[in-house]
Amino acid sequence: MNPNKALWEKGDFTEIAALMRQSGEALVKSLEVKPPLRVLDLGCGDGTTALPLAQLGADVVGIDIARNLVEAGNKRAAAAGLSQLKFQEGDACNLEGVDDHSFDLTLTIFGAMFAPKPFDVASEMVRVTKPGGRIVMGNWIPNDPTSFVSQLLKISSAFTPPPPEGFVSPMTWGVENQVIDRFAKAGVPKEKISMVKDTFYFISPDVSPEEYVDLFRRFYGPTMNAFEAAEKDGKVEELHRQILDQLNAQNENTDGGILIPATFLRVTVRV
Repeated sequence: MNPNKALWEKGDFTEIAALMRQSGEALVKSLEVKPPLRVLDLGCGDGTTALPLAQLGADVVGIDIARNLVEAGNKRAAAAGLSQLKFQEGDACNLEGVDDHSFDLTLTIFGAMFAPKPFDVASEMVRVTKPGGRIVMGNWIPNDPTSFVSQLLKISSAFTPPPPEGFVSPMTWGVENQVIDRFAKAGVPKEKISMVKDTFYFISPDVSPEEYVDLFRRFYGPTMNAFEAAEKDGKVEELHRQILDQLNAQNENTDGGILIPATFLRVTVRV
């Protein structure tokens, strides 16, 4: 199996996504979507941004590499009565079957950044976006002390075996000159690319910090792999403590729930 597919089908990201809904809706509002609009949500999960886009009247295709998330997304779309929202399996490195210049907006929020061939990802996003359209990416920033997810991935990587030769870290999508290089190779000049730091929030008044760590341990592929490796090395308690300490340091909810800000790089490309 494709290692990236295996990683994201390993857990059940819907359990994590449930804590991201409000921020997904807020981000979609900030896009100022004006139908009629055809949107591709790439690495869409179960629809954290795809559903609110469709609810605003956009015609949305969600593509994800994980079959379980595609199935969950289609169930959410059906339950919400959104006939103009469809989820399907696909690989951000090779959007086979997707026509050139198909979408007014190509969106990927913490999705396509995890695909293993970043130059191919940039090329495919440019290819399927209409001239005059835009690409919007949300990417975690490497080692950013203000981002819980960046720190979580950093901690997790310290407990897992070294990646295979040729591996390109997904976190490089959070480095501005890397973003410019990738889109430049896809034919987009630097002046058509803008980047700002933005903030996503993980919100749940009903989930305690301990329960939150457990959710990532049970359902988030990279953290699941880290705990499996830590178990073999007898370092589970150390890994758990590091994640919990990081979470507590960033949690802004003082009533026992979760309110965690996570800074990310918001990239807008005019095609």
